[in-house]
Amino acid sequence: MNSGILQVFQRELTCPICMNYFIDPVTIDCGHSFCRPCFYLNWQDITVLAQCSKCKKTTWQRNLKTNIRLNKMASIARKASLRQFLTSEEQICGTHRELKKMFCEVDKSLLCLICSNSQEHRDHKHCPIEWAAEEHREKLLKKMQSLWEKACENHRNLNMETTRTRCWKDYVSLRIEAIRAEYQKMPAFLHEEEQHHLERLQKEGEDIFQQLNESKARMEHSRELLRGMCEDLKQMCHKADVELLQVWADHGMCRYESLLLQVPEPVNPELSAGPITGLLDRLNGFRVDFTLQPERRNSHIFLYGDLRSMNVGCDPQDDPHFTAKSECFLVWGAQTFTSGKYFWEVHVGDSWNWAFGVCNNYWKEKRQNDKTDGGEGLFLLGCVKEDAHCSLFTTSPLVVQYVPRPTSRVGLFLDCEGRTMTFVDVDQSSL
Repeated sequence: MNSGILQVFQRELTCPICMNYFIDPVTIDCGHSFCRPCFYLNWQDITVLAQCSKCKKTTWQRNLKTNIRLNKMASIARKASLRQFLTSEEQICGTHRELKKMFCEVDKSLLCLICSNSQEHRDHKHCPIEWAAEEHREKLLKKMQSLWEKACENHRNLNMETTRTRCWKDYVSLRIEAIRAEYQKMPAFLHEEEQHHLERLQKEGEDIFQQLNESKARMEHSRELLRGMCEDLKQMCHKADVELLQVWADHGMCRYESLLLQVPEPVNPELSAGPITGLLDRLNGFRVDFTLQPERRNSHIFLYGDLRSMNVGCDPQDDPHFTAKSECFLVWGAQTFTSGKYFWEVHVGDSWNWAFGVCNNYWKEKRQNDKTDGGEGLFLLGCVKEDAHCSLFTTSPLVVQYVPRPTSRVGLFLDCEGRTMTFVDVDQSSL
């Protein structure tokens, strides 16, 4: 083949990031291709769109598929380089004058076919060099994929922990103010209980803040370890076939396995919800009987990711997050409130993935007009299960509530004049 054409051919099979033959190449929206490991490692912020390092366009793609044709051609190019290397005089077997085409897994040596059948190597495991190299490369790629998935999980957890750490002191302050405001409606003899309650809350808040900072530091350290291991495996993947086989070491894989086990879990902070003496006695003075209309509406509430966004009232067919297993619906209450104070209870048992509360006329009219509206004018307490952990949230604005999930009855207190909605864990007599 003409040397100029050969150079062009080699350039087309070269990753523009690492400048080596493609390893598990992926082609993104703009048409440019990269080694999958290089593309991942070049992706600085996992939570935002990836950017092409060639044309700077962003891609919406997440589950990138291997470009099979490009992968096959890069493999052929590596095999051609290997054959060229093996035909050199240094690689000819000095005893039998045969090409060393076989690789011994035991002593990591290159052998000719006759040597591999000798008494010295007969009981060893050996196979053709190009097969062994590709098999080792495949193992490395699978391990890199596992590392990348762990890196993504760690990155999501780090973002969550960073947000919690940044907002934690404000959250504790708001909860202290809410509990203090509730005690101001109570008799003066509960002043000592109030002090104990607030002091305990302040101490818990400080302890959890320290835990969040420590957790964040562990995740930042894990991020560097995962990235470093990905870089190491990528470099090994790009080695020439013979060098790859000779440097392959089991202790490196043990380090990889231990690293996956060390990825830290988020703290999942939770403040204790101490009882407030007399709270239910006061609220029961405003009790009303509350009923639901029997029919279900084809509207629902979705919360995405770690409670960062919410979509309320959209049609299931129009929502990409809706699945056949989802059972999300909205039921209206029979009552409408325009003034006064009202208290009622809802039984939740030990269930999760629920939300209830009230909405104003603005939200109801908006929903009837376009069916896709956010949470403005909607005042909810909700519970959503994420993996094995249940999180509480309130809306207007959307805020995660770091208190225990109620496991029996929840009380709702609506003060129309005060424009407030209060939720109470009835069994614990706590906010």
